[in-house]
Amino acid sequence: MGERRGALESLAVNPGFWRGRRVLVTGHTGFKGAWLALWLDSLGAEIHGLALAPATTPNLFDIAAPRMASIIGDLRDPSVAAAAVAEADPEIVFHLAAQALVRPAYADPPATFATNVMGTANLLEALRGAPSLKTIIVVTSDKVYANDGKGAPFREDDPLGGDDPYSASKACQELVANAYAKGFFQQRGVRLARARAGNVIGGGDWAADRLLPDFFRAAAAGESLALRYPEAIRPWQHVLEPLAGYLTYGEALFGGADVPDALNFGPGTADARSVGWVADRLAEAWGGDAAWHHDGGDHHSEAGPLFLDGALARAALGIEPRLSLEQALAMTVAWARAHDGGEDMRAYSLAEIGRYQG
Repeated sequence: MGERRGALESLAVNPGFWRGRRVLVTGHTGFKGAWLALWLDSLGAEIHGLALAPATTPNLFDIAAPRMASIIGDLRDPSVAAAAVAEADPEIVFHLAAQALVRPAYADPPATFATNVMGTANLLEALRGAPSLKTIIVVTSDKVYANDGKGAPFREDDPLGGDDPYSASKACQELVANAYAKGFFQQRGVRLARARAGNVIGGGDWAADRLLPDFFRAAAAGESLALRYPEAIRPWQHVLEPLAGYLTYGEALFGGADVPDALNFGPGTADARSVGWVADRLAEAWGGDAAWHHDGGDHHSEAGPLFLDGALARAALGIEPRLSLEQALAMTVAWARAHDGGEDMRAYSLAEIGRYQG
C-alpha cells in the first residue's frame, strides 16, 4: 500500500477494548458499514447489524463476509428498530444507515427525510430502553454545515444548515440526535455523539453517483466518464481513516473521557481536491484509455468548495491522518484490480486493515 505518512504509533484503536464487546452497526451492508463491520470482526467484537439488503451486486458486505448477526430491515419501521435493539442488547452503537446520495435525495426528498431523520428518531427511541447501552455515535456528513461557498474549513461550532434535500436531512439528523442526547440519554449516563466525515473512498464501493465507482464502470466499458462539477472541491479520505476515528471516539466516550459531543473527521487541507483533479489521478493510475469529460448540462446545484477542520478530533483523540490522497487512490485502484483478478477479497481487505493498523 506504499509508504504511509504520520506517526504509526499514533493509531489509538485498542483491540483489547473491542474483544467481546457487543456492538450494533446500522447500515452494515453499505460501503462504510461493511468496512466497519469487518474491522470490528477482526478485533473480536460481537457484532449485530441492521440495514437494508445490499444495494448493488457485487457488494462489499457479501464479499467481506464479516462474522456477525445481520438483520435486514428498514429503520423507517419503528418495530424493526425495536426488534434489532432488543436482539443486540448493545453496549455501543454506530448509526451509519442513511440515504447517502445527493441526486437520489433530489429525486425523492420525502424518502430521504424519512430515512435520515425519522429512521434516526426510531433507532434512538428504541435505544432508550437498551439496558446495557453506554455509547452511541451517529454518523452524519461533512454537508451538515450551512455552506456560504467561501471555502473556509468548517469547525464543529459552525451553524448547521442545508440548501439541498440531502444536506438538510443530515442537518436535521444532527438536531434529532442532539435532542435525544440532552433530553433522554444524558440523564442515564449514556454518551451520544455525532461524527462528521468527508468524502470517503476505498475498495468495495459500487454505488451509483459516486466518483470512483462511476469512473471504474466507465473505464471497464471503454467510455469517458461525464463529470457534472469537475471544479467542486471535496475533503477526500480513505474509508479506513474516519473509521479509525469512529472506533477511537467510541472508546473515549465509553471510558468517560472529556471529549466533545461532535467531531469532524477529515483529511488535511492538502487532500481537499477538486473532482477533476481526482479523476485525472485515477486515469493515470488505471491507464489505457481511461478519461473523463465535463458534462455541462443542466444539473441540480451542489456545494462548491467544501473543507472540514479536523483539528479538534486530532487534539481530543490523539489521532492523525495516516494516508495521503495519492496513497488512498492507489489503494483503491489496487483493490479494484485485485477483485477483478479473482483474489480472495475478504482476506485482502483484512490484510489492508492490518497494514493500516501497523
